[in-house]
Amino acid sequence: GESTAAWRSMVEDLARRGVRSPVLCVIDGSAGLRAAIEAVWPRAAVQRCAVHKLRNLLAHAPKHAHERVSEDFHRIVYAETASAALTAYERFLTKWSKLCPAVAESLKEAGSELLTFTSFPRAMWKSLRTTNIIERLNEEFRRRVKTQAAHCSEEAVLNVLFGLLVSGM
Repeated sequence: GESTAAWRSMVEDLARRGVRSPVLCVIDGSAGLRAAIEAVWPRAAVQRCAVHKLRNLLAHAPKHAHERVSEDFHRIVYAETASAALTAYERFLTKWSKLCPAVAESLKEAGSELLTFTSFPRAMWKSLRTTNIIERLNEEFRRRVKTQAAHCSEEAVLNVLFGLLVSGM
């Protein structure tokens, strides 16, 4: 489930098995996951997934405004500098608070966690602002495992996963 208790149980299990506090957790909008990270790894920085947030913004926007919302949002997440990203964020809020308050409120909900990636080296920004990398790995892993009728052992399944990681999919 997506509850705080379910996520906390999973995060605590990782910690018990020796996973130390990560420097950064890139997450979707799950409040339960956010609360679990805060409770178990309070020093971990949190980055909200830009792809998930854009989908959420579009869900709050009328269809005729989707292109403009996307363009304004991309100015935030594809900004050249942290200061430009913050400026674009503030402009987005100013503009969309008037045009479609639900869109602005949705962006505000993510707060500064939408811009956490800007505190890391610029070369890492593309990888840090979204969960798409891990989601793509999960999708490909499920596809590969599903096409095989049976796996003879846990090791065989781990070999599939390792092969995906090594190949970069």
